Amino acid sequence: MPPLDGASPLELFWTVMDRGGLLMWPLALLSVTSLALVIERATFWILLHRRGGAGRIARLAAALRSGDRPAVEKLLRGDGTIYGRVAARLLDDGASDAVAIEAVEAQRPRIDRFMGTLSTIITAAPMVGILGTVTGIIRSFQLIGEQSALTDPRMVSGGIAEALITTAAGLLIAILTLFPFMIFRAQGERSLGRLEVIIAAAQEGHAARKRA
Repeated sequence: MPPLDGASPLELFWTVMDRGGLLMWPLALLSVTSLALVIERATFWILLHRRGGAGRIARLAAALRSGDRPAVEKLLRGDGTIYGRVAARLLDDGASDAVAIEAVEAQRPRIDRFMGTLSTIITAAPMVGILGTVTGIIRSFQLIGEQSALTDPRMVSGGIAEALITTAAGLLIAILTLFPFMIFRAQGERSLGRLEVIIAAAQEGHAARKRA
């Protein structure tokens, strides 16, 4: 087992992978997948908030409420965000509850994209780590059973290292995925709240036009 002192990051990585056993590879795959999905989701929400800030949503809601179609169309020009697409649908097909629900549900896959996968990683990573703990302990006990007289306790250190490293890796992956997941879920609820504002404004403007 090579020492870790003075090792380069790459050498440290390979040492940890070697000491952690075969289950470190599924954990490495989960970590890479989590990182890629977190970057994708973070990019999506950053770009959405850039185009759909609170001020812009307020202007869009005011235009819908007043029934000013030219102003709404101007605000929606080139807007491919979830807010723009829902507002455009309400403008074209009416602001009934059925149309509003259908428009929101059409955009829900963009809001909830990869959230199920991130949730699975949060659950699966610690379980894989615990499995590594079990296999590491089993390996240590097998070595003890094969030795009639265990003179060097370091002989079982490989199994103990495997147990500790896989557990730590699984928990670390789950924790580092959990915080972005909760942030993304909060952003999803925030976006649904803004969509409700747009829908209410469109329905109010539609009712005002009917009364007129």
